[in-house]
Amino acid sequence: MKLLLIGYGKMGQAIAAQAEARGHQIAGIIDPSRPEARITDFGPGQVDAAIEFTHPDAAFANIQACLRQGLPVVCGSTGWLHHFEEARALTKEVGGSLFYASNYSVGVNLFFHFNEYVAAKMHQFGGYDVQVTEIHHTQKVDQPSGTALTAAQGILRNFPTKTSWRNEPTTAAHELAVLSERTGEVVGTHIVTYSSADDSIELKHEAHRREGFAHGALLAAEWLPGRPGVFGMKDLLGL
Repeated sequence: MKLLLIGYGKMGQAIAAQAEARGHQIAGIIDPSRPEARITDFGPGQVDAAIEFTHPDAAFANIQACLRQGLPVVCGSTGWLHHFEEARALTKEVGGSLFYASNYSVGVNLFFHFNEYVAAKMHQFGGYDVQVTEIHHTQKVDQPSGTALTAAQGILRNFPTKTSWRNEPTTAAHELAVLSERTGEVVGTHIVTYSSADDSIELKHEAHRREGFAHGALLAAEWLPGRPGVFGMKDLLGL
């Protein structure tokens, strides 16, 4: 495959290394460190798919540019989802292909799957409160993480007494606390904790390195071309 990398930070570099190891070609790199290259320089004949890992403020514009250029785009940036319905509408309008996940780790997406099952069961038996904690490196911009928000949304869908979330501790019974910590070089840890007067239960995912995210993004880029529409990891993994 010929891949266009949009963003060449730690994730972009990890994706490039894995892509080349899997026999793919990096057709271009779009990054502030390489201002001579633009998304509009590339078209379907030059690129099979674009992979976008940048910044919340840039992601939506990059997605729009890819879709208008006719490029299938895999997006891993978080913090831009207030524009998601606009992205969905544009994808439909141009007959494009968009793949979005808040986290591309196969393990995290199994964590999401189990999270929804556990939330439904815990609510069924009652007596427990629940909160989400996410821990990341100090360079992470958005807070809470997109992964934590996806976990929170899964809880809200399956734990009906929680109707909203708050990015701080809360004593309101209807609010789900989503707590954020930024420390050191932590790649990403997410913990869902159920507590009662009698005991506690935790569901935890801890990422050890970025290569797991890069692998999932490449799987999505390999899967996406030729599939018009908006997709996510549940589609890719059949969950």
